[in-house]
Amino acid sequence: MADLGLLALVVAFVVALFGIAANLIGAQQKRPALIVAGRNALYVVSGFVALAALILIIALQRRDYSLAYVANVVSNDQSVFFNLAALWGGQAGSLLFWTLILAGYSTAVTLSQWKRQPILRPYVTAVLLGVLLFFLTVLLFAANAFNRLWLMPDGTTLGATFAPAGAVPAQITDGSGLNPLLQNYWMVIHPVMLYLGWIGMIIPFSFAVAALVTRQLGNEWVRSIRRWTLVPWMFLTAGILMGSQWAYVELGWGGY
Repeated sequence: MADLGLLALVVAFVVALFGIAANLIGAQQKRPALIVAGRNALYVVSGFVALAALILIIALQRRDYSLAYVANVVSNDQSVFFNLAALWGGQAGSLLFWTLILAGYSTAVTLSQWKRQPILRPYVTAVLLGVLLFFLTVLLFAANAFNRLWLMPDGTTLGATFAPAGAVPAQITDGSGLNPLLQNYWMVIHPVMLYLGWIGMIIPFSFAVAALVTRQLGNEWVRSIRRWTLVPWMFLTAGILMGSQWAYVELGWGGY
């Protein structure tokens, strides 16, 4: 399963590259078929990102300690409730979760706005794919949630995609689990609200970049994304309010 998750990220990375090129070339050369191919590439990228996230969620729930990420954020006595929160409880998982939400927003806005902004749409899609490509690059080369856990010759363990020299697969029976400060019911909902707020701002950003590139500086594109700006703003506001309550619960956080 872990290999399938890694493969999904690799495919998403390659398709994102193609999608960016297809949108930009299609826009410059006025080739609608390429623009449509670039749009479809976004859908494919989103699908493979969702597949990778699903595989990691399954690994977390199954307590697959062969994965370094799972061993760091899950333990035998940790509830299913917090195993789900472990998806965003560590760096690699939170980046994958971030990319998943980004893919969801990108797909939703493309489906809803495709026929409304014919001049802007290839550039909007290219920007969205460019941001997705950035996070996929980080996931593959800097914070891979599908790195396996290896036992080194000196007895230490190391997370890596491929076996280091002299290493063998680590055999562990229990993981470290989430940081005790994060084992709180707010951990399940508060980060999600913040992510939905922060990441949603990619929509007005992508339209603003597209408007600058195409010199479509009127108010039409602003009106079309007004709701797409209000929705993440509401999520972010809710997340801040939840975080302010959480800050009074955890020892040492000092309130809000």
